[in-house]
Amino acid sequence: MKTVISIQSHVAYGYVGNRAAVFPLQRLGCDAIAVNTVQFSNHTGYGEWTGQVFTAEHVADLMDGVAARGVLPTCDALLSGYMGDVGLGQVIVETAARLKAANPRAVYACDPVMGDVGRGFFVRPGLPEFIRDHAVPAADLMTPNQFELEYLTGRTVQTLDDALAATAALRERGPRLVLVTSLTRKDADPGHIEMLADDRDGAWLVSTPRLPLDPPPNGSGDAVAALFLAHYLKAFDPAGALEQAAAAIYAIFQTTRRMGTRELQLIAAQDEFVNPGQRFTATRVR
Repeated sequence: MKTVISIQSHVAYGYVGNRAAVFPLQRLGCDAIAVNTVQFSNHTGYGEWTGQVFTAEHVADLMDGVAARGVLPTCDALLSGYMGDVGLGQVIVETAARLKAANPRAVYACDPVMGDVGRGFFVRPGLPEFIRDHAVPAADLMTPNQFELEYLTGRTVQTLDDALAATAALRERGPRLVLVTSLTRKDADPGHIEMLADDRDGAWLVSTPRLPLDPPPNGSGDAVAALFLAHYLKAFDPAGALEQAAAAIYAIFQTTRRMGTRELQLIAAQDEFVNPGQRFTATRVR
């Protein structure tokens, strides 16, 4: 059994942040240690919410307590998502270093949540620069969307060659593996959306039909990062993890659409995490 520390936001209602990541990790056999950076009533996409943002000191104190239990040497990965502010980002990067000191084989998986195509940046000033300059060099696995990939590399992605050049540029700055969680390019079928996994040994592309979801459910990137990480930790096989994550998130989207809700239907689709009814083949592109 793999153990993953997940430092992300938390909502009481709905599925984003740790609510979108912890259950998939657990359903796939990982022991998840959840550390919450905020506790809100619901995600901010609704336009109104209640709750509190936790301080960097609060999260650091929690990690001290977790470390005091002696679990860091047995932890296999740290997964981070929405950081909130630079102070909290510093705590997360320091936690990654602390974990690697205790277990040099541990993986730091960073989902660089900061913006998206059409929305631009939606995080506090200074955080994109912190992620670019500090989280990227510390990470082993990065899971940006297309907007975040372009920002982190300073490159425009319009074709597959553009995407491969950008993921290679990102890997040169630290991460050994990059997963682009949503790729839309001019030289591809507009009725499909893709994910791209790239490491030093090769790159693989998987395509799934684009489903009409309006509005698109929040938390899909959080879920994909967790699904991919859980499968990757089993065999360190990027292509296999890519296929499994693509099948799972497609099933989640199908279930969410069928049930007519804007919240990801993780519970209803949970069996698809383990044994997806529809599979998608990853094609080697490098």
